[in-house]
Formats: sequence, structure tokens, C-alpha cells
Amino acid sequence: MKYIAIDLGLKRIGIAYSAHKDLVTPLKAIDRKNRNQAALEVKKVLEEWEADAVVIGIPVGGTSEEEMRRRVAHFMNLVDFKGKLFHQDESNSSQEAESMIKGEMKYTRDGRIDSISAMIILQRFLAKS
Repeated sequence: MKYIAIDLGLKRIGIAYSAHKDLVTPLKAIDRKNRNQAALEVKKVLEEWEADAVVIGIPVGGTSEEEMRRRVAHFMNLVDFKGKLFHQDESNSSQEAESMIKGEMKYTRDGRIDSISAMIILQRFLAKS
């Protein structure tokens, strides 16, 4: 099965891909100008990589969990993805991503952290499935 993971943010959307349980690759993040543009670009990625399923990060257990589930559902409705949709706890994935690249490359807001965060989300999902 081919998976695309999404770390949905207000400014950038991190993307990662896996077709093998042991290998997850971060892809180029999407700069979000508005939700329609972002949904269209996510849809293109899903089609290009022939995704069977989407794993999307949700902050589980926090006060914002229900609000995020609602936002994710609305966004994925705009994407109009017909495959399987899974939710995965994204807690601390951005901090983990930042610590992974600390000292390795200059930190810039170019989406690398977002896509590495999506990679972590997908690795967590695949590890438990």
C-alpha cells in the first residue's frame, strides 16, 4: 500500500511518502496561501504518488483535538481523496523533527521541518500497524 502522510499547518503542509513499511521519505512541503490552493496541491501530490491511503497528524488528547479533527475533515473534503484516511497522534513530532536536523543544516522556514514531522507521523503509524 502507498501512504502519504500530512502534517497540516496554517502556513505549510508537511508531506511524506512510503510504499514500504521500513522506508519513509519526506517530500517537499506545500506553502499554504489559502485552503483551496493547498487542497489542490495536496490532491496533485496524492495523484502523482498514487496514494492508496492518507495518514494525517492530529494532536491527540489535547483541548484542540476535536477542533483539529473538524478542520482535518473539512480540508480532506476539499482534497476529495477517495482512498483510506487514518489519523495518527502528532504530539511532539515537530520538536522531534527539529532535534533530528539540529546542527545538520541551517534552520530556515522552507518546510523541511514540516515534512520531517510528516515522516515521523507516518513512521509512528506504520510501526503500530
